[in-house]
Amino acid sequence: MKTEQQYFEDAVLIEQYMDDMTQLKEESFAIYHAFEVPNDEFISKLRESGLHILVITEDWCGDAMLNNPIIRKTAEAAELDMRAVLRDADTDLIDRHLTNGGRGIPIYLLLNESGDLVAKWGPRAPELQEFVMNSRAQLPDKESADFEQAQRDMYTNMRKQYVEDPTFWTYVYNSFKQTVEKAI
Repeated sequence: MKTEQQYFEDAVLIEQYMDDMTQLKEESFAIYHAFEVPNDEFISKLRESGLHILVITEDWCGDAMLNNPIIRKTAEAAELDMRAVLRDADTDLIDRHLTNGGRGIPIYLLLNESGDLVAKWGPRAPELQEFVMNSRAQLPDKESADFEQAQRDMYTNMRKQYVEDPTFWTYVYNSFKQTVEKAI
């Protein structure tokens, strides 16, 4: 069985992953170009930590569209190596890091210089989880003839808000920061 470090070594750089995206690429890069990493102590601590980041992701995922550019910019500011693996290419890794029993993504694995897992974050900030749950609560019953269209509209609206609302970006950054600070 491969270790998280071995997956990291076989993974593609996050830059390459984002350049090769075929879905939600424009939206992901819109966030990447607009997000500014806060000038705070966390970046200095992160830089000194010696950590590297492996993200389990897929380019069709709205949460990955939001989170990947923010965590990438954070990693770049801290001069950390960040790489990506596709969840569906080898489910052994994601099956070790399930969220509530499911293969929720993206998942960020922070590894120390020895390749040991020291922190895990994802798939979304608590405030965004609440936003998603509230959005889903507005959907009609699954048996309703309107359900599929309402669900598509909900996801379209969510992606639009993810791209356009910098408050959501702050939620991601702060939640990631809080998790990582406990480990470093």
